[in-house]
Order: sequence, then structure tokens, then C-alpha cells
Amino acid sequence: MLCKVLLPLAAASALLAGCSTSGPSDESTTSSAVETPASDNLRVQLLEKPDRVDVMIDGDLFTSYLHSDTMEKPVLYPVVAPGGAVVTRGYPRDPRPGERVDHPHHVGMWFNYGDVNGLDFWNNSDAIPADQKHKYGTIRHVSVDRVEAGADSGTLSVTTEWLAPSGEALLRERTHFTFWAFDDSTRLIDRVTTLTALDKEVAFHDNKEGMIAIRVARGLEMPSDQPEIFTDANGNPTEVAEMNNAGVTGDYLTSEGKTGDAAWGTRARWTRLQGTLDGQPTSITIIDHPSNPGYPTYWHARGYGLFAANPLGQSVFSEGKEAMNFSLPAGESTTFRYRVVFHSGSELSEDQIEQIAGGFRMM
Repeated sequence: MLCKVLLPLAAASALLAGCSTSGPSDESTTSSAVETPASDNLRVQLLEKPDRVDVMIDGDLFTSYLHSDTMEKPVLYPVVAPGGAVVTRGYPRDPRPGERVDHPHHVGMWFNYGDVNGLDFWNNSDAIPADQKHKYGTIRHVSVDRVEAGADSGTLSVTTEWLAPSGEALLRERTHFTFWAFDDSTRLIDRVTTLTALDKEVAFHDNKEGMIAIRVARGLEMPSDQPEIFTDANGNPTEVAEMNNAGVTGDYLTSEGKTGDAAWGTRARWTRLQGTLDGQPTSITIIDHPSNPGYPTYWHARGYGLFAANPLGQSVFSEGKEAMNFSLPAGESTTFRYRVVFHSGSELSEDQIEQIAGGFRMM
């Protein structure tokens, strides 16, 4: 059941504690918001189109679920904050002047991992040479199972499969998105993803590359005065060059008080990335859920614009002091729940985040 939210932020956060964010059932019930007449009472519309589902709030694009078979994974792209600022990087789909052009696998907002039975799902992109593709996995969209518009929220349920290069399906993924319209300054995305191992055990070896992530617009990056080189799990280097810092204003804050670069590789219940876009204070906050494996998550949050929560890479982030080595026996499932808050026009305070997170944790 979807709860109706027409209250100020604090009150709405408390009310959300009673809303359901359970994942999609095995039953496939597809309906299209294209067939739903426009109404002032339906602020959130979901429009099915070839290879995507557009999510509209008050007639404006919030985000699109993109799932073309030419893509290495489905993504939410772009993501538009209240007020109209695009918070996701344009490259490689729609490059913008002055932004970084590194890491072509960082597209919009996504969910995957860097070592699944030895295959790299995270770093796969069309930039990988054909003779190296055997090292990478692909997440293929299977079906849109549910599309529902609503007065204050809309839902999208999808099924995907995590494929080896041979085409063998290792995992079935069922994901349930809820898109919330709070008010003129706040929007939410709840993502509930259930992974099921199919014919054999699936191992998620500790790896820094994962899991829920967003690559942000240049203005939300942290200012940098030097080039840096980052390597992926296969040792492939990407140089992130020094750039003009004009208008670059991002800074991280975790629930445990870590800021800036110090947020990377630490545990926290939530992390906020705050900056300025189009002259307006703008933030993205990712909230972990207590039922998730590895809670509270480690944060793979980079100053150059990668903002990710990774609960499974513990040996990397702890420098060997901990180990997760998470695995799923054949036929068994696990569920990951995340809430992502997009806020514009003011700084989203720690108290407000705790209110939103408190409601989410009760689900």
C-alpha cells in the first residue's frame, strides 16, 4: 500500500514509517501510466516507452529507467532535482562542456558489483575491448512487471538477470522502485532489490566496486587541485585530470561526522553530498537500511563525483581487518534496501535526514 504524503518534511518523514517498501512479488502485473488520464490528483506519472520508463512529477521529468539491450546494465538517467537541476553527470550518454570524461561505466544511478563469481559487473561498458569482454558480466532487463501512478508516489517493478559472458544467468533480480514527491524541494527514490542465485552458488568476493551508486554533475564534485589515477578491480587505470574548480562545491557528510575525502572507506548509516547547482543549494543523501547485509555500509564516495554505498567490500575498506565474502547458495535470495533523497533550495539538515532515515528503517 502506498501512503499519501502531503505534509511538511518532518511530518511526512514520520508518516513514511507506515508505508510499505516490500519488493515485487513473483506475480507479474503490468499496467501503464500512459493509459491513466492526467489528473491534478496524480502528481507522479510513469510513462512506458520503448527501452525506458519515464518518471514524471507535476509534469516534469524526474528520472527515466533505461533498459536497452545495448546497455551493460539498466540505469536511472538522468536524475533531476526539484527546481530542475540535473544532478547526474551527462557523460557518456550526453556529455556537457567542462565535465569529466573518465569511467564510462558511471552512468546515472545504478546497482551492481565488481566481483560476482570472478566476473566484473561494475566496470563493464562499451569501452571494453572485445578480447577482454570475457572478464565482465552484464545485467539484462527482462520485464517491466508493474507500473503505477499516484497522487504522491509512483511505483515501478522490474525483473533483470545477471549474465555471464556465455549468456548463463547467475542471478535473477527483482527490483521495486518507489518515487516520492514530497513538496517543491524534496524527492525520494526507494530501491528494494532482491537477488536470487539460480542454478549454482554465487559468490560476491570482497571488492571496492559496488553497489548502489550515482555519478554526479560537475557542480557536486569536490574541488580538486591535482590529477589523480584510479584503477579498477582488473588493474585498468583511469586518470582523473585536474580541472577548473569554478562552480565546483560538493562536500560529503556522514552520519558519523566524517566530511570530504575522509568519508571514503568508512562505515555510516547515511551520507549526504551537498553543493550548489544552478545557484541553488542541492543535495543527494543515500540512506542504508538495517536489514541490509553488512549494515552499516562502507562508503565508496569519491571527490571526483562517484557516490556509492558498498556493504560487501569490507576487506578492502578495512585494509584486511574485516572480511565479508558474501555468497548465495543456489535457490537462495537476499534483499538490499536503499533510500535516496534529492533536496534543493536549502541545506538538508542532519535532523531532517535522521527523520527521513528513521521512517525508512521502520519499514
